Amino acid sequence: MAGDRVPVHSGGVSAAENIEHQEPAELPIDGPSDDHRPTAPAAIAEVAGNAAAEHLSPAFPERAAWGTASKLRAWQVEALTKYFEKEPRDFLAAATPGAGKTTFALRLATELLARGTVDRLVVVAPTEHLKRQWADAADRVNIRLDPMFKNGDGMFGRHYQGVAITYAQVGMNPEVHERITAGGRTLVILDEVHHGGDALTWGDGIRQAFTKATRRLSLSGTPFRSDTAPIPFVQYAPDEQGIRTSISDYNYGYGRALKDGVVRPVLFMAYAGQMRWKTRMGDEMAASLGDPVTKDITAQAWRTALSPEGEWMPAVLSAADKRLTEVRRGVPDAGGLVIATDTTTARAYARILQRITGERPTVVLSDEAAGSSRIQSFAEDTSRWMVAVRMVSEGVDVPRLCVGVYATSASTPLFFAQVIGRFVRARRRGETASVFLPSVPGLMALAASLELERDHALDRPKDAEDGMYNPEDAMVAEANKEDRASESLLDVQPFEALDSQASFDRVLYDGGEFGTGGEVGSLEELDFIGIPGLLEPDQVRDLLRARQATQAKRSKGRVPKDGMPKAPEPVDRPMYMTIKEQRSELQRLVSIWSRHANEPHGAIHAELRRISGGPAVAQASIEQIQKRIDILRSRIGGRR
Repeated sequence: MAGDRVPVHSGGVSAAENIEHQEPAELPIDGPSDDHRPTAPAAIAEVAGNAAAEHLSPAFPERAAWGTASKLRAWQVEALTKYFEKEPRDFLAAATPGAGKTTFALRLATELLARGTVDRLVVVAPTEHLKRQWADAADRVNIRLDPMFKNGDGMFGRHYQGVAITYAQVGMNPEVHERITAGGRTLVILDEVHHGGDALTWGDGIRQAFTKATRRLSLSGTPFRSDTAPIPFVQYAPDEQGIRTSISDYNYGYGRALKDGVVRPVLFMAYAGQMRWKTRMGDEMAASLGDPVTKDITAQAWRTALSPEGEWMPAVLSAADKRLTEVRRGVPDAGGLVIATDTTTARAYARILQRITGERPTVVLSDEAAGSSRIQSFAEDTSRWMVAVRMVSEGVDVPRLCVGVYATSASTPLFFAQVIGRFVRARRRGETASVFLPSVPGLMALAASLELERDHALDRPKDAEDGMYNPEDAMVAEANKEDRASESLLDVQPFEALDSQASFDRVLYDGGEFGTGGEVGSLEELDFIGIPGLLEPDQVRDLLRARQATQAKRSKGRVPKDGMPKAPEPVDRPMYMTIKEQRSELQRLVSIWSRHANEPHGAIHAELRRISGGPAVAQASIEQIQKRIDILRSRIGGRR
């Protein structure tokens, strides 16, 4: 098969993947030709083999960000083969951010255009910047899309083959897009299709606009939502518990992509510290970031940490910049991104970074054309930092981003996955990503379960935070309740941050925790900030363990983390507080194991009771709960 040529659509994103120990299969990437023939499914399968991902090594083009790859990756060939086996009207491809969904989608589009299955293309993207990126990528494969199309235009010009638009445009006037779709044989590509459920009007508008489409290709790097809003054109079916969950026609998750070397391993650098703030009544409150306290206290401490007037953010930004310097020793053009909550804090963080680095960072405050231009300029230069507000962070696709600072209080699984997706695009083997974040329980749980795949569930109580509700967890939540009067008071109080101090807490990687903690600038922190920026995933794990062993020898009388969630330290406190903390820790571990083992929470709780004995959690003693915690820690550690 080596050296054979497989015909493709003129100008299509080319090429089958390299077969192990063979010459690469050549596919032309030149422009239109008179003797063009479309690629048959058998030809794609012949190049790929019956199981593409097993027979093909991943491609590593120098820059495969937006439909520019000169070769298809193994998963892309596999997904194309699956699509053309049946050529369904609807197809949902869920691939982890950075895997190359755009290359896959444009390769499929060129094939359908070549066959005459469709004669026009509509791409729907979440942001203004992303729709321009789609138009640029399509242009490189000779598909002309109009990203400047406005609803008032009514129809795109004849010199275009379609349009690139946003979900908001469709929601504002679905009738316009319905006419465009019905006016020809239309392929609709719904990029990050979970946005179709962002608002009721958006979902209704998308259904109205694209129901008559000839083909619909839905793409998502995060095929789930944090609510129960249905995603248009996504199929749902009951799982073994009867909960309707989304069904992907093809799935390429982070864990598999990491093994293929398509995405980078992510090191999470967690920082804690002491926080002080003032209530409306003038009372000062203090808490340590990451301590087991009520949710409202955690939220207030978290907000205090993110205040640019305190010491926590400058310390963390300085640490992140040191990490970026280390990474740039092996990746000279590596860049960093700070995700800010709003424009005010974004500008303040930019001023802090300028003081630290002596270089003015790129600041992106909106999704308009000027912001898109700044993102593109940053992608093409070698400057160090960019600061973007939360609302436009999903539109930031810069392959050279290697270091991030999560400086926002958003903590839904969907948003967290989207943010981490900004840093995982691998351009060559060995690149790593580092994300600095506050040491708060919600983010720690999300970081620990990064590799676990999720589907969107429609049937669950709205107050089930992770979508895996069961009565046992409800009993735990009820048992953990305290007097809510003080919490409701905090909700309405004007906020004033007084002081924030940072300390290095730990590193999270591959579900484990490493490090003994320490002051900012200490050897304990520098051990991990100084990890080389070019390492294979196994090398990262080995080096983390080695650094931890060194710290264990250096730390007298301190118990180091061993790659496992840390146990609560025994202190002299009322028994009810200890039980409350144990219940919260047990619930967190059950959540992590549920995502890993794909088991419902109720089944896990029942098994723990069978193994360890004792009543339900709400009535269990300290010893009984601790035994269940130990069992789960052992399981989570054993999975690595």
